Amino acid sequence: MCGIAGILHDDSAATASPRLLGEMCDRIVHRGPDAFGQLLDGPVALGHRRLSIIDVGGGDQPIFNEDRSIAVVFNGEIYNHKALRQWLTGLGHHFRTSSDTEVLVHAYEHEGPEFVRRLRGMFAFALWDAPRRRLMVARDRLGKKPLYYTHQGARLLFASELKALLADKSLDLALDYEAFSDYLSFVCIIAPKTPFRQVRKLPPAHYLIAEGGHVTLHEYWDANPNHMDVRAQREIEEELFHQLDDAVACRLESEVPLGAFLSGGVDSSAVVALMSRHGGVRTANIGFDVEALDESKYAEQVAALFKTDHRSQRVKVDAASEDELERLVWHLDEPFADASAIPTHRVSGVARKSVTVALSGDGGDEVFAGYDRYRTDLLLNTVRGLVPGPLRARLFGELSGHLPRGRLRTAVDDLAHDTQRAHFRSVSYFRDPEKTGLFTPELRALLHGYDSQGVLAGHYARVEGRDPLAGILYVDLKTYLPDRMLMKVDKMAMMHSLEVRSPFLDQFVVEMGLRIPAGLKIRDGQGKWILKKTMERMLPDEILYRRKQGFDVPLAAWLRGPVAEPLEAALGSLGRRGYLRAAELTRLYDEHRTGAADHAHKLWILYMLELWHRVFRVGP
Repeated sequence: MCGIAGILHDDSAATASPRLLGEMCDRIVHRGPDAFGQLLDGPVALGHRRLSIIDVGGGDQPIFNEDRSIAVVFNGEIYNHKALRQWLTGLGHHFRTSSDTEVLVHAYEHEGPEFVRRLRGMFAFALWDAPRRRLMVARDRLGKKPLYYTHQGARLLFASELKALLADKSLDLALDYEAFSDYLSFVCIIAPKTPFRQVRKLPPAHYLIAEGGHVTLHEYWDANPNHMDVRAQREIEEELFHQLDDAVACRLESEVPLGAFLSGGVDSSAVVALMSRHGGVRTANIGFDVEALDESKYAEQVAALFKTDHRSQRVKVDAASEDELERLVWHLDEPFADASAIPTHRVSGVARKSVTVALSGDGGDEVFAGYDRYRTDLLLNTVRGLVPGPLRARLFGELSGHLPRGRLRTAVDDLAHDTQRAHFRSVSYFRDPEKTGLFTPELRALLHGYDSQGVLAGHYARVEGRDPLAGILYVDLKTYLPDRMLMKVDKMAMMHSLEVRSPFLDQFVVEMGLRIPAGLKIRDGQGKWILKKTMERMLPDEILYRRKQGFDVPLAAWLRGPVAEPLEAALGSLGRRGYLRAAELTRLYDEHRTGAADHAHKLWILYMLELWHRVFRVGP
């Protein structure tokens, strides 16, 4: 795990600034505290901050091909690098290191940019082809590794983190207000947008080619399966177990201490169980002093079952100080309001005391339908199929107006909408009418009627005609997973120079998982049903079938208690920025403070937005 950065001028006679490259890399030193390397070649400059994991002694970057005409800087891990090395050696290529990174330059030599299809791993890399004066920048299939870029002033800049680009004080940092509207809905900004109009995120499963002053994007993989698995359940279970075991096994290569996050939930417990088949396991967990949030007893049960070297730290569910939150905001780069970033940061700190690499259960919910909202969506879609669209909209729209505010009213209201709109509403915190009331007239004029549902619409167009659950899972894999869940894990872990690997997001596991029919994912009121049945051979029912707990913090209590005063001050500052109505911010705060309503998540979204403005010193 590392950090990369680079500069490319459109004019081949220009010279890239080594000073700017150094400043960019200094801002991401936490991603790679072990070494710094650079390539300076006229118009191009590539920088690398290294966290040494494989070929610790010989893998410093950039890494070159035989005649040094092709160079690469790389962030991530290539899990099939040994097989690729064997294939490339057979074709006559010569290797100087045992690093997984070196396969990239030789595979590119042989196949050009499309070699990326052969890679099994998590990655963001930049490859410079000097004879062609071509830069290739690529990101892994699911978006586990971040990559930001901007093409301004006849110059392309890219980096693992947004803050590295901001080292260039000449950039146009005009805000993208559509991205802010998306943030209020999704608590994060969905790729390719960032907070700035002229800065983009490279979408997952894409590579970028910069050549001759032109920048083009190319998609090399898509998670959308072309058929569903119709085999018997037992056959699916056996293949799924094999795929998961293989995904875990190939992620165990490391020359530094390696372990696993263990919450005691299904996904992390399954990963630890499978790791135990291949040797001893180190596990890390944090327990909370609030029983409703604490899963540590289940983690200890799994650790005892598989005799892991278990490290657990009990922490108070105390409110994060504003200093701590500002550090998190700096590392997160963008406005981001998933409060589970706080415990993710804290458990990463615990894990880093004993390991440099940790396996996690990330992705299990998105691939195998583990969230409660998937079960709700399945039920609502069954009802939608029984009532014609126009009648459904009128019937349920009128009925919801007579119900008290709460989950039942929300569900009935969602029935008045089609699957796509209901999905957008189920993942939105500020819905459209609320945003209309929150935005100032000036912001509404700038947005020209922009609707954040469009973020999902393009992905839904690709799964038109599929069963509704398959469509929702696909869209979540394209949006919610990379830009909320994986961004959180990557940024919070790398804050501590910790690499996290996710077996459930192995490409073969994902491809198989998305082919499994909805009836095997949700059954008898259980999400991830087929995964749980598959893991019954290794895990007890008490772990597999207990009620799912979230990895969260008591926001509502925090915002009425220790965080109330800084929240009020932050909302006052946000209201003076001119794009959100101060009176509406005050109403939300007052209703929550008095207990008239629970606006905790909405207030947290607004609080994190103001802290982002403050930390990065941008905005009106």
